[in-house]
Amino acid sequence: MSSEGRVRDRGQRLSVIVQDVLKERLLDGEYPAGSRISIEEVKTEFGVSKQPVMEAMRRLEAIGIVQIVPQSGCRVAQYPPREIRDFFRMFGRFEGEIAAAAASRRTEDQIADLDAAWSAIDDFPDHMSAETRSREYRFRNRDFHLAIHRMAHSQVMVDLSERMWDMSDFFISTIGGKGVTGDAVMLRNNDHDVIRGAIRSRNAEVARVAMQSHIEATVTIFEATFEN
Repeated sequence: MSSEGRVRDRGQRLSVIVQDVLKERLLDGEYPAGSRISIEEVKTEFGVSKQPVMEAMRRLEAIGIVQIVPQSGCRVAQYPPREIRDFFRMFGRFEGEIAAAAASRRTEDQIADLDAAWSAIDDFPDHMSAETRSREYRFRNRDFHLAIHRMAHSQVMVDLSERMWDMSDFFISTIGGKGVTGDAVMLRNNDHDVIRGAIRSRNAEVARVAMQSHIEATVTIFEATFEN
């Protein structure tokens, strides 16, 4: 590889590092909606030039969780309540189709993986703070749904869904707050139990409806924080 190629590759890797760290903070609700993200501060924190920072910001903007404002810099994305509700209705229908496909296409080995992911949520320790519980649920919840995605055996579904999951986690933590799902874990996992039961019995229609309802209900966890 030429020296130019090595420099380019290093720059790309730096931008991925910056992107991953900033994305995790955004999904954790570290930045309030509409708040400014200082490019200079990010450069200083990571010890990088402006280029990898802006590359990272462009990728995050493509997800929909930051906005690059000309002559102003970068801000955490902000959406009106109506659009957030629209998102979860759309997301619910999409995940419902994935669940239906999973019910039709899953293997017996994959059922064991789904059961393990469900149990990981069911076995939550009681001593966690609401904030810690919410963060841990985010990871374990994603694992549960990823197990269903693998059952669908459709890479196009998985790829399209990934951005929606990032948006969903962003809305929950940024709008609802860091600890908003802490008290809803068992209720949410009861929904998961219905979904996995439908997938186990290969009932695609029940899996579709249960998943759609589960995702659409997400907004009820934090909609009390909406201003209108």
